[in-house]
Amino acid sequence: MKYITRTVWILSLVSLFTDLASEMLYPIMPVYLKSIGFSIVLIGILEGFAEATAGLSKGYFGKLSDVTAKRVPFVQFGYAMSAISKPMMAIFIHPLWIFLARSVDRFGKGIRTGARDAILSDEATPQTKGKVFGFHRSMDTFGAVLGPCLALLYLYYYPAQYKTLFFIAFIPGILALIASLYLKEKPRVSIFAKKVVRPFSFLSYWKESPAQYRKLVSGLLGFTLFNSSDVFLLLKVKESGLSDQWVIGVYIFYNLIYALFAMPVGIIADRIGLKKTYIAGLILFTIVYAGMAFNTNNYIFFVLFFLYGLYAAATEGISKAWISNIIDKKDTATAIGTYSAFQSICTLVASSLAGLIWYRYGMAATFIVTSFATLFVILYFVFVGNKKYS
Repeated sequence: MKYITRTVWILSLVSLFTDLASEMLYPIMPVYLKSIGFSIVLIGILEGFAEATAGLSKGYFGKLSDVTAKRVPFVQFGYAMSAISKPMMAIFIHPLWIFLARSVDRFGKGIRTGARDAILSDEATPQTKGKVFGFHRSMDTFGAVLGPCLALLYLYYYPAQYKTLFFIAFIPGILALIASLYLKEKPRVSIFAKKVVRPFSFLSYWKESPAQYRKLVSGLLGFTLFNSSDVFLLLKVKESGLSDQWVIGVYIFYNLIYALFAMPVGIIADRIGLKKTYIAGLILFTIVYAGMAFNTNNYIFFVLFFLYGLYAAATEGISKAWISNIIDKKDTATAIGTYSAFQSICTLVASSLAGLIWYRYGMAATFIVTSFATLFVILYFVFVGNKKYS
């Protein structure tokens, strides 16, 4: 694996530790928030606000990283903020402070994402982007497997001891920060003296960007508008009669499949093309959501989540690799950050739309609409999507 450089290894380990910390808290976050007085509505507002913070800051800090020609400080500071947010959630329990703690976590994600993905892109060639991004996603997702497993193990012996778990999650967060200190900045030409970065100025990149970029991102965002939160899939499993432990088990199983196949799928993508791989992922997504609409067999859920893991492996890292191949190298963080910012907004819309359809027309309608809409996105990429490095 000569294309997996020292820098890629370090970034992948940093992501693994960070996701381990975050996903350790994922299964208990709603329960913990309710235990300190949060209503369901307030939890929804909190998560929406947090995701909006992450999304919008990704665009700004992605552009700032390109303008200042710096990557590593953004990565280190972003991961430090996420680590600090974990104990903050346990120490400060007033709703206002909880909002602050979640914002610190998501703000950290916004600061680091564009710069981190730009570093990964710089460490690869157009012919190895799938492998490099796939390897990183695989390591990142292994953290999402280990985290919930550790949480379940801890809660088995110490049920309802949620606060301590937030302090435990601080440990892998610190390990991630320590690992990030081994990253080395490569010399780049700064254009800071020529250009001042203002809030939301990254939006101008959309007008300045290559037509191929706009075509690609339009398709990616079109899909995101109907790709709602995984919570709806887990809720379907829960309402089918499985226990909380089984629901978390299904979620761990999905992440395990994702982690195991992200790297092999990346290798395949470099051979057959990023576009073909991404379309194959969308086809799997369509099958999964159609299956969710009609399935009543608990064993079939594991088959569907197996396919869902393959879909994630074929799309999430691949989409960023694809973007990085069609834009100027100096604009990598801006391009990915701009896409990530729009993606976060579209995700909020998608989840709101899914919830509305579920409420008005039922569970099956939500999955049918999503599956049907994805078919149009597939057709878009087949007939309209760009060809460069695809």
